[in-house]
Amino acid sequence: MTEWGDIVVYTLGGALLMMMAAGIALSALLPALDRWSKRYFITLFSLLLLYVIAMFADAIIYKDPKMAAVENVIYITEYLFFSVLTLMPILLLLHRCSESIKNSVLFRTVVALWIIFLLIMVFAQFTDFIYYTEENNRYYRGPGYVLLLIPLIVIIILNIAAVFRRHKKLSKKYFIGLLVYLFTMTVAVVMHMLIAVDMMVVFGIALCALTMFGFIISDNMEQYMRQQREIAHQRSSVMVLQMRPHFIYNTMMGIYYLCDQDPAKAKQVTLDFTSYLRKNFTAIASEEMIPFNDELEHTRAYLAVEQAQFEDSLFVSFDTPHTMFRVPPLTLQPIVENAVKHGMNESCDPIHISVVTRQTDLSSEIIVNDDGPGFKPTDDDEPHIALNNIRQRLELMCGGTLEVAPREGGGTSVKVTIPIPDK
Repeated sequence: MTEWGDIVVYTLGGALLMMMAAGIALSALLPALDRWSKRYFITLFSLLLLYVIAMFADAIIYKDPKMAAVENVIYITEYLFFSVLTLMPILLLLHRCSESIKNSVLFRTVVALWIIFLLIMVFAQFTDFIYYTEENNRYYRGPGYVLLLIPLIVIIILNIAAVFRRHKKLSKKYFIGLLVYLFTMTVAVVMHMLIAVDMMVVFGIALCALTMFGFIISDNMEQYMRQQREIAHQRSSVMVLQMRPHFIYNTMMGIYYLCDQDPAKAKQVTLDFTSYLRKNFTAIASEEMIPFNDELEHTRAYLAVEQAQFEDSLFVSFDTPHTMFRVPPLTLQPIVENAVKHGMNESCDPIHISVVTRQTDLSSEIIVNDDGPGFKPTDDDEPHIALNNIRQRLELMCGGTLEVAPREGGGTSVKVTIPIPDK
């Protein structure tokens, strides 16, 4: 390689190292990517990074006759990295189309072709037919070199065909991103068959990997922004439901009469009501998950105000040994308020409400039971709307669920499940 050739190789290699490092960092840090996509792109850019490092090592030692054995190991490494890169698009495609990788005939076919490639690589180590390295550390292609690349070309063609076949299941940006990556890889393999331009080939593939990443980030960012807008809308809906004018009016009038009848109690109710309002406004403004203890304090403040007005009709018990988890703001308090609003009736007996938390292997659970009259899940009323708002925010913010069921013996049971995040 000439001096200018060395300069080009090292310049491209340095640019590639920075590009791949940036890709890994963006994949890990961007909030728009889901957990699976983060792992996928970190793996993809890490493979490309290792591929570039192998090529750097190749460029450094290829002139040293004493390093022939090491050079051969580097060649094997480069081919293996390149072959694995041809498998990556199919994983992304099947995931985006919600198809099982284990049960996919396409994936099994691609893996079978990859195994054939590996067998040819093993065969190449015992013959000069595919490629060989002379004692002076010079690399040469044998007459059967094309055989080594045929399985990879077939894998890429199957990838392209699969993308076109499933284009209706893909968003436009995923479709374009995958095709850009695959067509570039096709050109790279064809060029590699004809001339030895390894670093340029890697540069093209890496650039298109970043292009695909950009398309997919854009698509995920749009979905992320839609989710954030939906969360904001749900939070506003909950705010409207939470700040009921008649509740505020009744509380203020209750404090007014208590000032003469029981000043100490009036002061306590005022303090509880202030705490409730402060927690309410804080929860409404929050855009992130909050500690469950904060939500529990909010709920206790609300119940303290209600119990001051209905001390002989409202009884609440707490069994919450598990509190070390996070929930979307305004999760528990509105559920308890629903139970109070729907259960408090002058013609009914006193209502008993229990709040229970527990931890399983996969999730944290909150269970709110009441012995009120109950309500049908299809009721088109305020409690039903409030619970739907909570359910949607749980799904959007943490993948949680909310289940409503009649309670044995009368009343209603509401269970919230919060998945334990992966560490």
